[in-house]
Amino acid sequence: MSIQSPIPVRDVSFRGLRQSCSNCSLRELCLPIGLNQDELRQLDTIIAQGRPVKRGEALYRAGEPFRSLYAVRLGFFKASVISEDGREQVTGFHMTGELLGMDAISTDFHTCDAIALEDSEVCELPFADIETLARDVPALQHHLYKVMSREIVRDHGVMLLLGNMKAEERLAAFLLNLSQRFAVRGYSSSSFHLRMTREEIGSYLGLKLETVSRTLSKFQDQGYIKVQNRLIELVDVDSLKRLLNSCQG
Repeated sequence: MSIQSPIPVRDVSFRGLRQSCSNCSLRELCLPIGLNQDELRQLDTIIAQGRPVKRGEALYRAGEPFRSLYAVRLGFFKASVISEDGREQVTGFHMTGELLGMDAISTDFHTCDAIALEDSEVCELPFADIETLARDVPALQHHLYKVMSREIVRDHGVMLLLGNMKAEERLAAFLLNLSQRFAVRGYSSSSFHLRMTREEIGSYLGLKLETVSRTLSKFQDQGYIKVQNRLIELVDVDSLKRLLNSCQG
């Protein structure tokens, strides 16, 4: 079955909707301040919750028609494009609480692949329905704009990362960014597993695999981090931040 096949909306109660969305990626869209019970019930009829995506499976592929935005409820995804010579270029990593699919709003076709890096779960927001409802619910529309604005800011940050920073600075920025994003979600900011491979990190940061591995080893030798397979512990966050400050100064 095509990954874009429509998913039946579950028949959940208003109470169930609040409980299921209160701690998940859809909270800012489903439960913005000011929505009343009737508006929440309208969202109940739109959102398809809890779609599983197995590790290595594509949520969507570049070139497929755009129908929905997807909020990561559980798990981790990478966004990537394939160059003309067949090489993969990773363009982003998305974790719990983030939206996928906004790349397709302007063209009505997805411009990249979205691949699960671990067994994951998403909630589907049919864009036409969300767009229609947002016209009548200013709070929902405002929150949707905020999410889009964050994506623009993130893209600008990546451009700065790749344009002005050396290898050590790029990797330090990447680790600090992950730390911050995990902290916002209530996870440890100092110890976390990398869901992506070092090769995928290198693709995203514009670095060779060997450079990523060498730089991680250097950070460990300097006492900035501890590395055990994919487990990363940030030991000296201040030193990592100083690397970035020296770049931006």
